[in-house]
Amino acid sequence: MDRFATRWLWVFIVTTLAGYARAGEPPDPALLTIERIFESRDFVGDSVSARWYKDGAGYLTLESSQAASGGRDIVLHDALSGELRVLVSAARLVPPGASAPLAIDDYAFSDDESLVLIYTNSKRVWRTNSRGDYWILDLASHELRKLGGEAAPATLMFAKISPTARHVAYVRENNLYVEDLVTRQITALTTCGNHHIINGTVDWVYEEELGLRDGFAWSPDATAIAYWQIDTTGVPEFTLVNNTDGLYPQLNQFAYPKVGQQNSACRVGIVAANGGPTRWLDVPGDPREHYIARLTWAPDSRHVLLQQLNRRQNINRVLLADAGSGQVTLGLTEQDDAWIDVNDEFHWLDEGRRFTWISDRDGWRHVYLATLPGGDVKLVTPGNYDVVQLLHVDEQDQALYFQASPDNPTQRYLYRIGMDGTKFERLTPTDQSGWHHYQISPNGRWAIHQRSAADSPPVTELVALPQHTTHRVLADNAELRKRFEALKIAPPEFFRVEIEPGVALDGWCLKPSDFEPAKKYPLLVYVYGEPAGQTVVDRWSGRNWLWHLMLTQRGYVVISFDNRGTPAPRGRDWRKAMFHKLGILGPADQAAALEKSLAARPYLDPQRVSIWGWSGGGSTSLHAIFKYPQLYQTAMAVASVPNRRYYDTIYEERYMGLPGDNPEGYRQGSAINFAHQLQGNLLLVHGTGDDNCHYQGAEALINELVRLNKPFAMMAYPNRSHSIGEGAGTTRHLRELLTRFLIENSPPGGK
Repeated sequence: MDRFATRWLWVFIVTTLAGYARAGEPPDPALLTIERIFESRDFVGDSVSARWYKDGAGYLTLESSQAASGGRDIVLHDALSGELRVLVSAARLVPPGASAPLAIDDYAFSDDESLVLIYTNSKRVWRTNSRGDYWILDLASHELRKLGGEAAPATLMFAKISPTARHVAYVRENNLYVEDLVTRQITALTTCGNHHIINGTVDWVYEEELGLRDGFAWSPDATAIAYWQIDTTGVPEFTLVNNTDGLYPQLNQFAYPKVGQQNSACRVGIVAANGGPTRWLDVPGDPREHYIARLTWAPDSRHVLLQQLNRRQNINRVLLADAGSGQVTLGLTEQDDAWIDVNDEFHWLDEGRRFTWISDRDGWRHVYLATLPGGDVKLVTPGNYDVVQLLHVDEQDQALYFQASPDNPTQRYLYRIGMDGTKFERLTPTDQSGWHHYQISPNGRWAIHQRSAADSPPVTELVALPQHTTHRVLADNAELRKRFEALKIAPPEFFRVEIEPGVALDGWCLKPSDFEPAKKYPLLVYVYGEPAGQTVVDRWSGRNWLWHLMLTQRGYVVISFDNRGTPAPRGRDWRKAMFHKLGILGPADQAAALEKSLAARPYLDPQRVSIWGWSGGGSTSLHAIFKYPQLYQTAMAVASVPNRRYYDTIYEERYMGLPGDNPEGYRQGSAINFAHQLQGNLLLVHGTGDDNCHYQGAEALINELVRLNKPFAMMAYPNRSHSIGEGAGTTRHLRELLTRFLIENSPPGGK
């Protein structure tokens, strides 16, 4: 590059990051900058955080209190009239001797509405703030007191009021306790909890890959508690090194079973609410070679239903356990040649004689009704479409409400069907395209409905069901919409690209607002590409979407594709095509879609093609630039997994099988094995405190690139987790890093 071109490029970089604003001048409302997107509140909209109360005649929100400075009231909104009533004033949440009310991180009412449980002073444990303090407020006497006796601050987890409102159960330091709210006596239901024995909660891998953390449940009659016990003895431990919080490094060690390594042992026990010995359920199979993925009490309080996955996760056995004897019988078996997803849309019917069951056994994800005993299943939602999520079961009207999108997998709508499989109808109005989210009331008469589209900020409203008539707008985001509409941007294009006969990928494309078809523009591909998520969705996607729009203002075209194996509602074969091909099929599909797009879109410059992604998208970006150097010149891989063998058992073995099942798949699916093919520009970004996709993997890849004498760039963010969001200035620094690397290696603008 000559001197003039170099000088021009750096002037462009400086003005790009500054947003073309002179010192002291406000930013141009038509232009996006990293500061506007990630540090200002210009594009932060209003959201509605609400939960339905009782039978659904009203919903609850937290509102700034007028009576107690700095506090929040729990407010009841009548669905029909809109009338507001303060159920719990912040003034009643001032602890004895304190001058300010408790900060509410979460709350729960007892079934009889006489008590409210306040969760406060919460601390982060891996993904969520699941450890803190709990206070109980008696709504009749106004007495407010802290639970846990002399327990140290912020050490209680998952406190739950019993169905009779007499007790509260909680976990502390891996043991399960019950506190009598009348006598204030605290009873330890378990005493064996330690570094390896975990009662009432779960280990790292159960939380990350099975979505569990809260590991106990009250029986409906409040006489007993069912709980998980995890034994991590013998599970290899991973060590995170914290170099930034003290004079000397701090070590954090935790059980983390990597592919093929020993798993924790898991069992479920039943213990009386007043204490005593635990009765362990007689679950068949080696507890280290199976997962107990879900448990729920039956309405009769005498039985517990379990979902047990084998290690390969291609068999899900529904087990009905007698809580008194511990004896277990098989309810039904779900089996697949690839893998089985855990059923989270479980609803009891007919006083516990039937329940809803989700299966894609006929090639599509559908709702079935299963009968106990025997496990006979009956299809309720027939047709060539996927039920994305079962939202509500209306037993009185014998109807199911669910999300689906039979015609466009980038969108989501509300549907209703009778339990006999008739009267299938779309409830979302046909003139409201895009993405729709619903919180349906317990009585099925109302829903808090949020709608958005890729180029339309969300609107939240209260709708009456099943008519879907708007009763009240709760948040219209008019100011956000006004600021968004002031931007100089072009509308997104949603499209399909056929990569082989009968296989078409969904995609979106963003172009500069001053786009000229005769010019050639640099292309940035945004990718995820693994079974945990879609990128091609017609919904408001916040800051990441705005950053991509910012790049179009600088002269880039941005495209994203959803390859086979991503969780789009396109049928079982689409979603499970990834089996034994993680890191293989996705990058191949992405490359094929890119080739077709370059051929069909002559305005794309094949000499300026970049790709970026995070987590699974970071891994896919590595595969892209290593395996397809003729297509991609630049890659930015954030928080990637270069070697599949370095990741955890549950995720990898679900999709790839055990190492002995698929050794060549593990080799082909690990990007590190193709580092020798690197020809382009590579940026590696990783948090050294990432407990999920370990920095160890990045270091292994760095070693390999050094051995091969391959030039690359890297940025390690000290002690940041997988989100790389901790610490002042981190997010802005990361986005400026990505922007700068892209501009330096794939100069913007049409030619």
